[in-house]
Amino acid sequence: MIAAAVAKGSFFDGSDGLGTQDTQANSATSEENFINFCSGKTLTNGLQNTDGSCNGIPMGNIPAKSAMISSILLNPQAGDTITAGTDFDVQVQTSNLVAGSFTNADTTYYSAPQDLQDGKVIGHTHITVQDLGDSLNPTTPPDPTQFAFFKGINDAGDGNGLLSAIVSGGLPAGNYRVCTMNSAANHQPVIMPVAQRGSQDDCNKFTVEGDGGETNAAANNGADGEAAANTAAEAVNDGPGAIVDDNGNASNSSSTISSSSFDDGQDQQQQEEDKNKNSRNKRRNLRFGERIFVA
Repeated sequence: MIAAAVAKGSFFDGSDGLGTQDTQANSATSEENFINFCSGKTLTNGLQNTDGSCNGIPMGNIPAKSAMISSILLNPQAGDTITAGTDFDVQVQTSNLVAGSFTNADTTYYSAPQDLQDGKVIGHTHITVQDLGDSLNPTTPPDPTQFAFFKGINDAGDGNGLLSAIVSGGLPAGNYRVCTMNSAANHQPVIMPVAQRGSQDDCNKFTVEGDGGETNAAANNGADGEAAANTAAEAVNDGPGAIVDDNGNASNSSSTISSSSFDDGQDQQQQEEDKNKNSRNKRRNLRFGERIFVA
């Protein structure tokens, strides 16, 4: 670990100093920046693991306050009524998002840090529509595993932040909520520099009326939605770095990485524990500004 890359903020639990409150929770701490936080856990490994996982990839580059992302849905507008079974566009105007960067969601999910271009987050947005049941104002939150339409927008739109997705075939009659989900290139929610801010996403509620309209192909139980979920599940089964050959067979490219590049299991853990102990001993009598980190 390079000393200059160690964030000293994770040394402290926040119980002392500026901003301390009686009701706050103390932060977890680590003098090695949680580098072994995922040890012994199921690693994300770029995969959409529906059973949960642990991701050790850094959050990445964070924009300045003046370059925070913002979004507003232009269509459908709040309270709109759309005819069942008819195509319609979802349009969102974004600011400070360098849109059009969309990595392989099946094999590189959360596998690289958020990054910037000219100080703005590189990434994309998603559109998700959910059925709210018999009311536009339900008191029970909708099930996040259920959606009437979903699409990741992988293009740059008009080049000025205006992005759109076509809901081909429309939706059946019902009450709906449409939302954006802005993401970095590797699909993680965008990270902003300050806590007090406006939302990076937008939602509108609208109604679909009339006869006709079937389950949309991009719904969780539609043909496209099921196909996407099946591909993600197949990638999990194949493991990280799986490559499909011309015959449709998957091979795991990660196996080509030399095992000598890493220490395994308990040997690695013991080495880290010894290293950490040595590091703590060397730091014991030093002032904060003079702390030494052992590579």
